Amino acid sequence: MEHQFGHKQYVAYFRVSTQRQGASGLGLSAQRTSVSSYIYNRGEIVAEFTDIESGKKNNRPQLLKAIALCKEKGGVLLIAKLDRLTRNVAFIFTLRDSGAEFVCADMPEANTLTIGVMATMAQHEREVIGDRTRKALAEKKRAGYVLGKPENLTAAATQKGLAIRQQNAREHENNRRAAAFARSLRGAGENWSKIAATLNEHGFRTRKGKQFQAVQVQRLIALFN
Repeated sequence: MEHQFGHKQYVAYFRVSTQRQGASGLGLSAQRTSVSSYIYNRGEIVAEFTDIESGKKNNRPQLLKAIALCKEKGGVLLIAKLDRLTRNVAFIFTLRDSGAEFVCADMPEANTLTIGVMATMAQHEREVIGDRTRKALAEKKRAGYVLGKPENLTAAATQKGLAIRQQNAREHENNRRAAAFARSLRGAGENWSKIAATLNEHGFRTRKGKQFQAVQVQRLIALFN
């Protein structure tokens, strides 16, 4: 049913963090109570949208629908609970950039300026955490720690990765041509350094786009033997 918005008619937005909470109503009950308390003598709820999220997923299709409806009909987006979302960059930027009129039941004083400040702080915090994580990992590597998933560090996993890289190298057209040329030069008695120089002079490059060195020529020929 399509609603015609009047003065102070609201579209409520709820959020629960798991499918189980969405099915059981756990978490929604408190949010509905907060919304009901806010709109008492202020207006009426004409539509409701609820996003059910889990983990780090930032998709909020129901929020986008709620914003679109508000902008289309001139309604006010009523966010049930802002406090748990103030550190979520995706949510804050979506709300800030939406252009929709909004109010937060648990933080009525919040406005576009407040959300803008929150967005800036959340972005800064994310950058600081990222920089701190990179520095911590670099320090661990310098201290001799082996980083990565344990299942990717087994001998079998290492061998499998090597086999894949070698197969990719063998299928590379430039490698095949360079190897054939290098073998002919080697058969003519040229040393590895001379072969590398000749390959470079003829425009051959490694898969990474660099010039050949003697050791790389040896590996290249061994790859196709």
